[in-house]
Amino acid sequence: MVELDADLDHIVPSVLPPFWAKLVVGFVSLLCFARSYDGDFVFDDSEAIVNNKDLQSDTPLGDLWHHDFWGSKLSSNTSHKSYRPLTVLTFRINYYLSGGFHPMGFHVVNILLHGSISILMLDVFSVLFGGLQYTGKGQRVHLAPRASLLATLLFAVHPVHTECVAGVVGRADLLCALFFLLSFLGYCQAFKETGNKEGTHSSTFWVLLSIFLGAVAMLCKEQGITVLGLNAVFDILVIGKLDILAAVRKVLHKDKSQENAGMFKNGGLLFRIALLTIGGTSMLYIRWKIMGTGPPAFTEVDNPASFADSMLVRAINYNYYYSLNAWLLLCPWWLCFDWSMGCIPLIKSVGDWRVIALAALWLCLIGLIFQALCSEDSCKRRILTLGLGFLVIPFLPASNLFFRVGFVVAERVLYLPSAGYCVLLTFGFGALSRHTKKKKPVAAIILGILLINALRCVIRSGEWRSEEQLFRSALSVCPLNAKVHYNIGKNLADQGNQTAAIKYYREAVRLNPKYVHAMNNLGNILKERNELQEAEELLSLAVQIQPDFAAAWMNLGIVQNSLKRFEEAEQSYRTAIKHRRKYPDCYYNLGRLYADLNRHVDALNAWRNATVLKPEHSLAWNNMIILLDNTGNLAQAEAVGREALQLIPNDHSLMFSLANVLGKSQKYKESEALFLKAIKANPNVASYHGNLAVLYHRWGHLDSAKKHYEISLQLDPVAVGTKENYSLLRRKLEQMQKKDV
Repeated sequence: MVELDADLDHIVPSVLPPFWAKLVVGFVSLLCFARSYDGDFVFDDSEAIVNNKDLQSDTPLGDLWHHDFWGSKLSSNTSHKSYRPLTVLTFRINYYLSGGFHPMGFHVVNILLHGSISILMLDVFSVLFGGLQYTGKGQRVHLAPRASLLATLLFAVHPVHTECVAGVVGRADLLCALFFLLSFLGYCQAFKETGNKEGTHSSTFWVLLSIFLGAVAMLCKEQGITVLGLNAVFDILVIGKLDILAAVRKVLHKDKSQENAGMFKNGGLLFRIALLTIGGTSMLYIRWKIMGTGPPAFTEVDNPASFADSMLVRAINYNYYYSLNAWLLLCPWWLCFDWSMGCIPLIKSVGDWRVIALAALWLCLIGLIFQALCSEDSCKRRILTLGLGFLVIPFLPASNLFFRVGFVVAERVLYLPSAGYCVLLTFGFGALSRHTKKKKPVAAIILGILLINALRCVIRSGEWRSEEQLFRSALSVCPLNAKVHYNIGKNLADQGNQTAAIKYYREAVRLNPKYVHAMNNLGNILKERNELQEAEELLSLAVQIQPDFAAAWMNLGIVQNSLKRFEEAEQSYRTAIKHRRKYPDCYYNLGRLYADLNRHVDALNAWRNATVLKPEHSLAWNNMIILLDNTGNLAQAEAVGREALQLIPNDHSLMFSLANVLGKSQKYKESEALFLKAIKANPNVASYHGNLAVLYHRWGHLDSAKKHYEISLQLDPVAVGTKENYSLLRRKLEQMQKKDV
């Protein structure tokens, strides 16, 4: 739009060549989020990456097409149903190239993706502001370089993008946006006038390529399919130049003029829309077939408005959520990693003052829609319509209009809609500049917004570098969010600060009395502190609220076992296994219960089940070896030990247990080798040196025995058995010296 670029002349005074404009945009976008490059895996990264077996080479690549984003089978009723195989594939490539779970490589890819998308936005905004007009030689005119550069810079430095860029899981949104934009630009290529007429094979190729890229975007994140709707709107309003207001007037006045009907006949519009419709329908059908079962089941704490009985209450709250999303675009200073669990209390009546926010939102939207429909300026209509299209269409999957979503507000879903916001904001600055004689204050406002947003990006990227900073940053934004307190408590517990963790877990339970995960974790800490009575009360309440909570049933069994209520403990373990059949840790604890009751066969069977489900379950293997050793089954203990070491060859505790068995079987040389290997792996364990000393003592290597007894006593001076054995050895050595004399 030539007029808009002229209006921005005093704000963006010089026109940069395309290469330099892209270089500036790329540099600025990378600079804003560079601080996150060496961050940890935080929040959802643990489940989607660290605990996702689909990233590891022993999982067949074909499984990615049958699993959800988190590594669960799509056919499972517990699956989240988020189908993003191409995003998971990039994680897998990252894992392979990094040689493991090293977060730096993952973060660098995200930062580079944002830079690439920002550069691509220059071309997209050039189309939105300048339209698609070509010279006879196929060169585009009206590129709107000033407006495009300003809108792109606003996009590149927007702080709401931090979750997508600094959080590795946000790659789904980045990849989706990348292919979304490529699909849109590919669709634009179908109208390039290079001497070919519209509707030719060349035009069809670009439309089909655009549909394919839309499918790729959808395989990165479900939101990608909305590009087909945007392409259709672009085709009808920009290429077809449909005047919606004029069309409505003709319908109301029953005007049978063929003026608008001709638009659909010319240029193959119906053919292209048909292709888009067939492509979109096919993608949705295949997606539904792959999903296998119905939509995912979310709980009330995930999205409380969707569980409200009253349709009016649901509608009011959904619209309030929209206004909060709009506010995050306008003023992205209050950002939070999670907006659920009481962060945004439900509006239960129209008397709530927050209704003003949704009223303000709709007043603004209606004003913009009115301008988009009624303006006499076709360029203004195009920019406002496409700006609103970019703002609204990619947001539709998160709107709760078509299906229930598992969140209240999520900053990540605003990555693509923010492009529409940047279009509208740039257009607004152009209009402001046109109607004011003082250009410098407008330029100062724009520069201030860019600098403040860039600074906020840098600060927010730093907060996403570690879970502790991320979770604590949310306290000032969402102090009523039980999940915030829960995550801070979990982080403190992982650091060993149980006292502080208890405080945050209690607050999480106070804010949400049905928060079973907080009850479970708090019960675990109290169990470790031997506060068994309160631990049992919390865990019993957790399984009462959620009867299929397998982890809480297992922990309740551990507490009941500690309280010597063995029958109840066994029943709790059995209930946990009933709700989660593949639960190796529960089989392990059940085996410990049977061992305490001297039910040795049952204990061995339970531990064997644990190792079948989880072959690297070192504790279960160890307990089997020790139990067989203690009951005199040395040959069986040796066989189990060798089997375990084949599966877990570097586990020093297994080396130690098998070395003890071999020593009792008088296989001294092999036992010695295993003891030394265990000591090399972990040299500061007193029992390793003590038991090796016993082996040398039996074997007759008394000097070596003396050396390792002394090392063991240095590490653990109060070990009674080692002190007694060392005393016996010293007496024997003294007697030998006397005989020699």
